[in-house]
Amino acid sequence: MAAAGAAGAETPQIRVAAASNLTVVASEFAQAFEKSAGIRPVFSFASTAQLAKQIDDGAPFDLFLAADTQHVDDLIRKGRLIRDTRAVYATGILALWFPKMAGARFEDLAKPEIRTIALARPELAPYGAAAVETLRNLQLWEKTKPRIVYAGSVAMAKQYGSTGNADAVFLPKALITKEHGAVILVDEKLHQPIQQALAVVTATKQTQNARRFADFISKGPGHVIFQANGYK
Repeated sequence: MAAAGAAGAETPQIRVAAASNLTVVASEFAQAFEKSAGIRPVFSFASTAQLAKQIDDGAPFDLFLAADTQHVDDLIRKGRLIRDTRAVYATGILALWFPKMAGARFEDLAKPEIRTIALARPELAPYGAAAVETLRNLQLWEKTKPRIVYAGSVAMAKQYGSTGNADAVFLPKALITKEHGAVILVDEKLHQPIQQALAVVTATKQTQNARRFADFISKGPGHVIFQANGYK
């Protein structure tokens, strides 16, 4: 239901399926868009794979902000998303977070005191897939595999670290820019680029408003907001 504005008019809303790595930055670019366009984005956060399935099953979203390009392209081929609205709106940066070890280094992952390493399930979340690829390329996969715990999304993986249930966590840089402990940026050469794409949902009745928000994110002021919050 749309919210009432100052003069009693209703503020138009669009429903946005957004990957969990956007939970921090979303409120900032949503407020900026509402202020400039008078349209309020309402977000539902989950892993990219979960959201893609919901859209494929007919969930009533207007816009999809994924954490990769594959799920967007798959839904375009199925006719669930509008092809000419597809755009890459950001490139994510993977980071390794040690919540309780301020001076930790990447090689500390192999040490026995790192008992639990959390990451999002690679089959659900692109940042989780990038973490596994990184560990394999650093020849650390076999050493760390028994200590890895999988979360349903990057937001859930962060909770493992915040609550003390993980000694190290692979996360988007955007989710841990203000956290305590050690944050180490992962060399982008160690994994495939995390390009994040968007597209408008074919079944939406808010096509024009969804297109305006998509353009705001990928081409307008929203793009600058992403760059200031841990994305390329």
